[in-house]
Amino acid sequence: MGQRQLRVNELVLRQLSESLHKKFRQESVAITLLEADVSPDLKNAQIYYSVIGNRTDVAAAARLLAKAKNFLRFELGRKVILKYTPELNFVYDPSPDRSQRLMQIFDEIQKEEDGKH
Repeated sequence: MGQRQLRVNELVLRQLSESLHKKFRQESVAITLLEADVSPDLKNAQIYYSVIGNRTDVAAAARLLAKAKNFLRFELGRKVILKYTPELNFVYDPSPDRSQRLMQIFDEIQKEEDGKH
C-alpha cells in the first residue's frame, strides 16, 4: 500500500471518528473506529470498529452505525476533498488483541491522569 493510500485511510478514519462522536456523543461513547481501508478507486471503504461492552452493546453499536452511515458519508464528503466519497461499510472487529491494546492505552491514560493530581 502506498503512502497516499495510507494518508487517505488515516484522514477518512479521523474524520469519521470526529463526526460520529460529535453528532452521536451519547450513543457512540463505547465505539472506537479502529481502521479505515479505502479501496484504491476511492469508491468503497471498510471501516473496522470495536465496542467496549457485551453483545447487547455490540448490537446497539451496529444499529447506530447503520443509522448514521448516510450522515457520516455526507460529512466525510463535505470535509474531505476526494475524487469520490466512498460508500461506507462498517465491520465489527472482535479481535482480542485490539481490545487488549485499547485497554492498555486506557490504563496508561489513567496512570498519567493519576500522576497529575
